[in-house]
Amino acid sequence: MEGSAAGAEVHASVVDRRMLLAGGAAALAGPAWAAFPEPVFAPSATIRVAPGGPVPTLAAGLALAASRGAPCRILLAPGIYHEKLTVAVAGVTIAGDGPGVVVAHAAGAAQPRPDGGGNWGTSGSAILTVAASDVTLANLTIRNDYDFLAAPMQAVALKVDTGGDRCRILGCRVEGWQDTLLIQARTFIDRCRISGCVDFVFGGGAAWIGRSTIVSRYVPGGVGAREGGGGGFIAAPSTPAIRPYGLVFADCRLEREAGLPDGGTWLGRPWRAGGNMALTGYAAFVRCWMDAHIAPAGWTAMGYKGPDGAQRMLEPGEARLFEAAARGPGARTGTGRRQLSAMDQRRMTPVTVLDGWEPTTQGMGT
Repeated sequence: MEGSAAGAEVHASVVDRRMLLAGGAAALAGPAWAAFPEPVFAPSATIRVAPGGPVPTLAAGLALAASRGAPCRILLAPGIYHEKLTVAVAGVTIAGDGPGVVVAHAAGAAQPRPDGGGNWGTSGSAILTVAASDVTLANLTIRNDYDFLAAPMQAVALKVDTGGDRCRILGCRVEGWQDTLLIQARTFIDRCRISGCVDFVFGGGAAWIGRSTIVSRYVPGGVGAREGGGGGFIAAPSTPAIRPYGLVFADCRLEREAGLPDGGTWLGRPWRAGGNMALTGYAAFVRCWMDAHIAPAGWTAMGYKGPDGAQRMLEPGEARLFEAAARGPGARTGTGRRQLSAMDQRRMTPVTVLDGWEPTTQGMGT
């Protein structure tokens, strides 16, 4: 996803009772990468993947899952899986068997594809793409290893594509720099750690991002002259106007790496992808703790090219950008940062945000 603040062309967490019984209080209080209760599967429905074993790669595990049919679980032994792939098996769960399970590769948007078919592009750069419905990712690190500091560009770690409806991301780390996490379908995220610097949670899908740590990364010298310098941007929603919700961050912590200055990181900016006038991005931060790196104004504008070809800016006031019950040194009211009403907060639950999908009970396996 591309955009410039200077006007360049735009190139209430619900906890399942089974999860509580399985994990107890530690499951709620533990670190983002601690074991997270997953959907339950019969032993015969589990595919074990381990480097050097009979099923040595995640790609091989996915191929076996496709032949067996879903629902099934792929259990990854600890290690680094240097793979770039698409999950096209509906109902599959991909889970780490303990800490230290990493799916990583390096791909930047402007880099050429190995097959000679042009460059990756932003969405094509994703290391892991979820393209099938009812997929669960649990206890994994998903990382784009592209060297952003050497040559800044978009490099997606995880993409939930339009076909990846009802995706669950549980207890995972999603790591990148610019455009880390692309969400284009209904997605439930809980107790994860998401890191980046520029528009690093973005897209047009509806997402409930609950109880997670959102880490803004330090880039020496700022995020780049074309992005206006400073500490960067967290959210870049491109939500269609007909959808009532977009990217909702609930009960999260907005943290920063050492060196990132106070007041230079925006909560986000609305992305009118491709100049589509029907996109009025929606993002909300609800009951979140914010460190002092958050800009006092909260939100900023983003450039796009209108239907007449003229360069324009989509201002925060033209989009749907909200906060509620924020706390911490970066939380401010009375500065033009729009606040949700108490009634709007009560209405905002995973089920309402995700358009009737109950993510902690539906499709949890057998």
